[in-house]
Parts: sequence; structure tokens; C-alpha cells
Amino acid sequence: MRASHTRGAVSVRFDDPGLVSHAGVVAVMRLAEDAGLSELAGELVRLGGSVGANAGAKISSIVAGMAAGADSISDLDLVRHGGMAGLFSGIRASSTVGTFLRWFSMGHVAQLEKLSARLLARLAELTPLLAGADRLGLLDLDSKISQVYGRGKDGAAFGYTGVLGLNTLAATLTTAAGRPVIVATRLRGGNADTRRAVSSLARRALGTARAAGATGPLLVRGDSGFYVGELITMLAREGAWFSITAPQHSAIREAIDAITEHAWQQHTYRDPVLDPHTGQLIHTAQIAETSHTAFTNPTVNPGQKTTARLLVRRTRITTRDEQGELFPAWRYHAVFTNLPPTTTRPATTEPDTTEPDTAGFDTATAWRLHDQRSGAIEHVFAELAAGPLAHFPSGLFAANAAWLSLAALTHNLLRATACLAGPAHARTRLTTLRRRLITIAARVTRTARHITLRLPQDWPWATDFTHLFTTIHAPPHPA
Repeated sequence: MRASHTRGAVSVRFDDPGLVSHAGVVAVMRLAEDAGLSELAGELVRLGGSVGANAGAKISSIVAGMAAGADSISDLDLVRHGGMAGLFSGIRASSTVGTFLRWFSMGHVAQLEKLSARLLARLAELTPLLAGADRLGLLDLDSKISQVYGRGKDGAAFGYTGVLGLNTLAATLTTAAGRPVIVATRLRGGNADTRRAVSSLARRALGTARAAGATGPLLVRGDSGFYVGELITMLAREGAWFSITAPQHSAIREAIDAITEHAWQQHTYRDPVLDPHTGQLIHTAQIAETSHTAFTNPTVNPGQKTTARLLVRRTRITTRDEQGELFPAWRYHAVFTNLPPTTTRPATTEPDTTEPDTAGFDTATAWRLHDQRSGAIEHVFAELAAGPLAHFPSGLFAANAAWLSLAALTHNLLRATACLAGPAHARTRLTTLRRRLITIAARVTRTARHITLRLPQDWPWATDFTHLFTTIHAPPHPA
């Protein structure tokens, strides 16, 4: 491909009032309107004063800008150009919503969290966002440090990664038929301990998931940072299952050493997993399980004594020097879980079923469920980092916490939009969704009180966009 004209024969002018650069925002915000975003925001978010007035319009403007790809407060002006004023009313300037965000306290952020939970429940009613949640829901907990620059950021500190940053704690909900949605978030200082406030966030995540239609069993998964007696006993008390990576301390090692040699069974992965220690792909391993009682110290963990299954995977450490191998050496990985056991499936190979039998889980199935954890929540963190959480835009901690909560809300809204775009986009990454169905140039034309968006000819995803647009703009069903 090469330019068809000489340099002197090409010029530019920004003077067309009928053009828009993100026509897909029309469909996204129509779905937000159907779910009642503006009304819920006006009802639940009350900041007080003139700055807090018209919260529904300001929050809708922020969400529209994030949906279009804004990753800073000034970028929110993406929705204030050309013909956008003819498509939307009540658009607020970036300076206005920036002042609005800086007015937030942590109590107001809690109001945003309630708004996000209520909106998720309504989106689940309007779209197949959480299809299959009545059978098995997977709640994943994880934290991520996002690097920030400059010492003017409230809460920024050096954490375990060695970079100056802020710590995001999040919980996602995944069903067998859908992609993960965010059910709870919390912003913490960059040097926060992984375990801090995780029990309260998990409790809120359980409530949000159930309110959104996750009426089936819920399995909460986490890495070794969440091996906390308070969290695990709370989950059991709330009727949830847990699957938490167990740290290799002495009690766990003793339990592993007690496993007899004949108890180990060969486990073959359909999709190889990466060994974080060697960087090599693991195709086969050996798995076994035993019972373990954790948190037995009544002084450190009062009332938190828990007995559950301990799933163990071991992989062979191969010797690469000229001396050879004197005896086999293994690397162990353990998972503490209260998933109910079953013997209905063989544990020698990975099952071919895509949905576990919730009447019970053999060792291989339970291990597979835990293995899928990082692939779910890490993708969500990657999508946020490629969108509104490319960085935290404010110097104020509460403003950044509000930005995080609105980013999670926007993520769920885009996930619901993708479900209505058809099966080809229901499971696609949000960066792909933006590129194909949102960031589309259009000319706004009006004829006989009817607005038409004139879109590019031969757009590769025109059929999907048309399907999304007509589905969201279909007339309401008669009462």
C-alpha cells in the first residue's frame, strides 16, 4: 500500500460537524440506558454540593469515554466532538468530570461499588452475560500492582514488585458459557499486604454474584497469598467452595511426605501449562490428594481450624550435569480445597467435559478447575491495563479508587455489549471489540426526524455491528 497523491495534493481540515469517530458508543450507551445507569447513579451516588450535582450525567460521560478507550481524565473529551452532541444529551466536559472525581471520598467510592453491583444484576437480566451461573460460578481473587510515576500520588509506595505503584484487589465471576466479569474491586496502597481486607471483599463479591443470578454453587479460587484462615472459614460459613494454593510451609510438607508412592497418578494436560520455576511447558505430571487440617493454632487463628482436601501435583526435576541422577527429585504444588470428592470419573487423564459435575469432583477435575484461575482473572487485568487502567489519572487516592470502580463497571458493560454482538464477539478481548465495533467513524445524517449513521463501506465487521445495533435498538415488547 502506498499514498495515491503527492504531498502537496493532500490537506486536512477539522470542520465537519456531522462526523463521529466512535459510532459504537451509541450501542453501548443505549444498553447502559436500558439498564438504568444514569438513574441508578443519581439515586445511589450522592456527593453533595454543586460539584456532586447531576451525578448520573457525569458518571455516564465517564463510562462513555472509557468505552471509547479513554485512559485519562483529559481523554474523556473523546465523546465531545463532531456530531456526538446530536447523538447524546448531557455530555459533560473532561474538566467537569475531573472536578467531580476529585470530590470523591472513600465513602462515596462505596456508593459506586453498590452502583456497579446493581448495574451488573440488570445487565445479567438483559443479556446472556452470566449464562450458566445457575450451575457453577467461579469467583477468582487476585491483586495487581500498577506502576505510577511521581511522588504526588496518594498511597503510592514500593511493594513486593519493587516498583512504585498502587495495589488493585479484585474479584471476578466466570461461568461455563461466558467471559469473566468484575464483581468487586478495592484500591490499596502500593505496599499493602496481599491478605489485607480480602475477607470483606470476598464477602461482597459473593453477595454481588448471587444478586446477579449466580444461584448455583460458587467456587472461590486464589493463590497462596489468600491462604488465610479468616477468609477460608468465612467462605465455608457462607456456603461457598474454596480452592486456594497452599504455601510450602512445614505442615504442608509433612502432609505431602505422608502420601504413599502408589497414590500418585499420571496426569496429562490437554493444554500444556508453564512451569514458573523453569520456564518450560509441563505436558505431564503426577497428582495425588490427602486430607489436611489447617489453621490449628488457636491463638493466631481463633475459631478458624479447617479440615479439607489437599490436592498435590508433582513434576520431575531433571538433572542436566554429567554426574547423572542419584535419585528422583520432584517439585510440588499444593491446593487446599473443600470441593466435594467423587470417584465417578477416572483421575488418570484430564476429563473431556467442558463443565464439571457439581455433584462431586475427582482429583483431576478439581485440579483442572484450580489451574484455570490465572487464565481468567489475569486476562481481566490485561484488558483493564489496555483500557482505562493504563494508569491512574489523579493524584488523589479516592479519585483513583473511583476511577477503578468505574473502569470495572465499564468492563462489565462492554462484556454485556459483546454478548449481544453475536457468538463471534461474545468471547473476544475488549481491545478487539473496541477496534471492530466501537471505534468506527460515521457521518450523522437526519431525514424526516430520523437519524442515520453513515458507516464505512466494506467494513469487515459490518454484519456484526448491524446485528448489535438492531438488537439493542429493537422496540420494547408490548406489556
